[in-house]
Amino acid sequence: LKMSCFWLYLPLHLLVATFLGHSIKAPTTSSQQSFKTNLFNFYHSLILADGKETTVHLLKDIPKRYYFVLEEGRVLAPFSITVTPCDVPIEWSILVYKSPPGFPGKATPGDHDTQEVSKSQKAPSMVSTIFNYKGNSVETYMGMSSHSALYLLEFLSTERDTHITVYLTTDTTSGHLYPELPTDPRIDVIGIGHTTVTLTWKHSPSVLQHRESIQYCLLVNEKHNYKSLCAAETAIRSSGMKLPPTLALPLSPYLLEPQQVMILSNSELSIINKVSSGEVRQVCMGTKNTYTVPNLSPSTQYYFDVFIVNLLTNASAAYTGTFARTLEEPEPKVAELKDGKVIHVVLDGKKQKFYSLQYQARHKKIHFTFQLCRGQIRVHITRNGKTVASEDLSGLRYLSLKGKLLDTYLVQLRSTEESNSSVKVQASPHFHKPLFPLLPESLKIKSFSKLRTCRSVTIAWLGTQEESKYCVYRKRIEEDQIWGELQSADRCSGPESRHKSEKVLCKYFYDLNLQRAVTTETIKGLEAGTFYLFDVYLFGPSGIPVRYHSKVVKTRKKC
Repeated sequence: LKMSCFWLYLPLHLLVATFLGHSIKAPTTSSQQSFKTNLFNFYHSLILADGKETTVHLLKDIPKRYYFVLEEGRVLAPFSITVTPCDVPIEWSILVYKSPPGFPGKATPGDHDTQEVSKSQKAPSMVSTIFNYKGNSVETYMGMSSHSALYLLEFLSTERDTHITVYLTTDTTSGHLYPELPTDPRIDVIGIGHTTVTLTWKHSPSVLQHRESIQYCLLVNEKHNYKSLCAAETAIRSSGMKLPPTLALPLSPYLLEPQQVMILSNSELSIINKVSSGEVRQVCMGTKNTYTVPNLSPSTQYYFDVFIVNLLTNASAAYTGTFARTLEEPEPKVAELKDGKVIHVVLDGKKQKFYSLQYQARHKKIHFTFQLCRGQIRVHITRNGKTVASEDLSGLRYLSLKGKLLDTYLVQLRSTEESNSSVKVQASPHFHKPLFPLLPESLKIKSFSKLRTCRSVTIAWLGTQEESKYCVYRKRIEEDQIWGELQSADRCSGPESRHKSEKVLCKYFYDLNLQRAVTTETIKGLEAGTFYLFDVYLFGPSGIPVRYHSKVVKTRKKC
């Protein structure tokens, strides 16, 4: 049973007429309107290819129709249709347009009118619906055809614009486009830890037959399970669109978008996307059917989906997804602050829990220093159980508190945003030996638009009354990297994290008059029409740097 080239090139009105014979000329009065409607549907349909996966784009509330023809051939010839929704639930149905059994398609001379009416009255209906479905699961219809028929597929999305894939085949003996699932396609959770979950699943029969071209891919997310690889990719793409640039990526794991993390370890490809709904992790592990997912957050529910992917055709099949909640992390012990020692604290924004540091005073006056490295953090300080300070941190913050000898201070830190935050903390009784340099009124870098050329830009920044060292660094970036560079900047990192080629210069300056404590620098040797990221690092007596706020400047394209 196969598609005939003859049918593909036959005009649609002749195609319908061929299947109906002369019944087109004489539909009964009661079915005339329905007949016209169905005929109109066929006129506004596209041909569905046989043996090929077709992507269909649907507009909201606008039906889309495809048709295909099954020729008269061997008795009870099979065919199958697989529809994969890639986003929201859809409605789809299969209608068949059949020529009535025994209807010759030509009238016998002399009995034309009588025979035509008789046949039309005996035939129940030219069009019948043989399948109807509404939902977002992958559905396959298996059909048998014993005579020539014209089939119409109708698709409708009532929620929003979306896309689906449709696969029609009339050759069910020479293999499958989609990898086969085992009889039991469930994923079993065999181990749960504070930061790990171990999964196992039964092997696909396709792995045993085509091991070199088949692999398993795992999707981990915190939202819900996905019923197809197509739906998973669409969800990642739509979530990533809220964060520039796009974070979407196919699980067929060869193309990476900006701001994605790829980890290749022990022949496993792991890709991590940061999207608004949380972290989405993708791992392809070859033909192994047991996998331990590492680096998860404690006390968090995760959803796991396994897809069996044919690398040659890019077709896939989904196991039945599962979910598991990692174990709750034990309450951390209170860390101890020692005189002059700097502690770097990283806070998990998802938990919104306080991180506690304890300090016992050996002097009456204590100085706390906080350097915010990333994110937003709130600090709460108590002395002997009573609150003495509570505020949101910004940049570099000094807090001087006066009490008694052996007072116990408890410093509690909490991230105020969903992403991770970090801060450096120091407690010391010696304010005359500060860890960080004296800071200017503002850590902003200013650029002068009128002084920009195709090959240079001029920047300026504020200094202090204390002679200090300032180092300037530049980095060429693309436009779609700007947002990520500015958001991910670690304000505690020093020049040691930069490439040597990015260093422009270092200089010393100060001015006792703060109104004149400003310096400018013209950076030359740049390329026209190019974005550059500029950073200034301020070094104090201790040698620990403070990073100014990064500035992005674009050189002129034409001069």
